[in-house]
Amino acid sequence: MKYAICNETFEGWEHARVCARVAELGYTGLEVAPFTLAPRITDVSAARRSELRKQAESAGVQIIGLHWLLAKTEGFHLTSPDAATRKRTGEYLAELSHAAADLGGDILVLGSPFQRNLAEGITREQGEAFAADALAHCLPALERDRVYLCLEPLTPAETNFMTTAAEGVALARKLAHPFVKLHLDVKAMAAESAPTPDVIRANREYMHHFHANDPNKRGPGFGNTDFKPIFQALKDVNYVGWVSVEVFDYSPDPDTIARDSIRYMRECAG
Repeated sequence: MKYAICNETFEGWEHARVCARVAELGYTGLEVAPFTLAPRITDVSAARRSELRKQAESAGVQIIGLHWLLAKTEGFHLTSPDAATRKRTGEYLAELSHAAADLGGDILVLGSPFQRNLAEGITREQGEAFAADALAHCLPALERDRVYLCLEPLTPAETNFMTTAAEGVALARKLAHPFVKLHLDVKAMAAESAPTPDVIRANREYMHHFHANDPNKRGPGFGNTDFKPIFQALKDVNYVGWVSVEVFDYSPDPDTIARDSIRYMRECAG
């Protein structure tokens, strides 16, 4: 297994310090939230992107890509009835693709629940069509950059659009593009009707990225979820991508989260 962790876990830390510490703990990947770099990814210069990449690589860590793509931004919305908003959103995702490639990564995780919620009166079918239209504007960039856009199903408590892996796959199939895939997240899968290992096995064809966390919003091993069957399912489907730790509860501290999460995952992976 290739282990990564999300950089917003280390709020307030300098990038070089984060890279050095996660490498010491055994991670070889770092997943980056754009809002930790600048208000918009277009505010991060080519020189700064190069510096961030070099700092990671000198620590023995790869920046694997970006997540929380639209968080803390304004003017973007995936399922907006307004064509100009959808175009603007897709074009910004293209900029995120360029940035991910500049940083040395090849993954974009499209979660951002608030920027994809269906407005009142918009059906799921309309939302899917709007989302497909918005995403069409970033497809040439994905192909050029060789970056995978990984659609992330979230729970109904977080959003009203794309709340199951099946809905994520349906949108990926609608786009029918080799660089549009599925992202699976343990916390989100806990809301599915099927057990998490079954969801993994059922979606092996499209799964390209994976977040490890507990439904309690903490790291793997910090809650009641048994990750042994989950890692077995990943092995069963011959998953060779990253297992990236993403938490939403940053207690007790970044170092403990990172250290204990990878220790527990290694125990479960065998």
